[in-house]
Amino acid sequence: MHLKTENMISIKLDINKVLRNVINKKNQYTIPIFIPHEGCKNECVFCNQRKISGKTTSATKEDVHNTIEEYLTYFKDKGKDIEIAFFGGSFTGIDSKKQEEFLKIANEYVRLKRVSGIRLSTRPDYISPKILKMLKKYNVKTIELGIQSMDNEVLNISKRGHDILSVIRASRLIRLYGFNLGHQIMVGLPGSDKEKELLSIKRVISLKPQELRIYPVYVIKPSKLYDMYMEGSYIPLTVKEAVDRVYYIMKELQNTNIRVIRLGLQSTDEITVGNAELIGPVCDNFAEYVFAKMTRDEIENKLKEKKKNIDKYGCILKVITNKKYTSVIIGPNRINKKYFKEKYNVEMVLEDKGE
Repeated sequence: MHLKTENMISIKLDINKVLRNVINKKNQYTIPIFIPHEGCKNECVFCNQRKISGKTTSATKEDVHNTIEEYLTYFKDKGKDIEIAFFGGSFTGIDSKKQEEFLKIANEYVRLKRVSGIRLSTRPDYISPKILKMLKKYNVKTIELGIQSMDNEVLNISKRGHDILSVIRASRLIRLYGFNLGHQIMVGLPGSDKEKELLSIKRVISLKPQELRIYPVYVIKPSKLYDMYMEGSYIPLTVKEAVDRVYYIMKELQNTNIRVIRLGLQSTDEITVGNAELIGPVCDNFAEYVFAKMTRDEIENKLKEKKKNIDKYGCILKVITNKKYTSVIIGPNRINKKYFKEKYNVEMVLEDKGE
């Protein structure tokens, strides 16, 4: 196709600015050690950690050691930090002796400079000065709090067993003791809606976490939420609804320094599209849909600024950008190209600006 200059609109897209909360994250390796549901004395309606993590048994001291050694053989880039991460349960809720057993093993790798630090996830009501002093002793760097929502009604319906005051108190204590603070939130919880989730993210921003994970709610069989779904008292989000909810949260985060380190659950053998035991916005490339929507938003704003003086029929939209981000600029299944063709009758093409 011959492109006539007079029928072309050229715009520059700074993808690093659009996705700054995602792109500008730490360059590191992670060694994940799953402790599914350990330490949780509470049963949230949505929870089935063994299904989510793909792990059905508790970790042992030997498992911790063997997992670390195995992962260390995989890492080839010596310039990256390596972090040991305890995920899947409420680490500070498990037996204190077991906590120390695990942390002693992990800390030995820190002491020998084979890894750079340790992170763990837990509940906000399982944080105290005594616990934080112990974690400091073993060189824990980052504590992620599963807060899920900053709305008390949503927390109550979800059977979280804590309120937003617990989140505020724990977050402030973690920062006071010098740890990196992470938050984990969810969209689509029972009793929640877009407005409550936007209020939640504004409250999260005020607590100044360094990192954030955002998960759409899946209905997992078995779980209490599955029972609610079967009874008709809970309707899960569609993929489109979940993408829209997360998109608006990401827009709130754009002028902050909070790093978004995950969008959507990581795919495992159990967490896959088409799994009959999963209901809701199950999508293997969920994050790409969110990033594509954010990118489309920026392109559209620039297009509107230039469009008024150009005949739209047969027009070419040339996006000058870094082509390594082609997948999110074009969008999964070419959704952004289709969007601009159908709405503005423009054909989007990319030009690499050479960064």
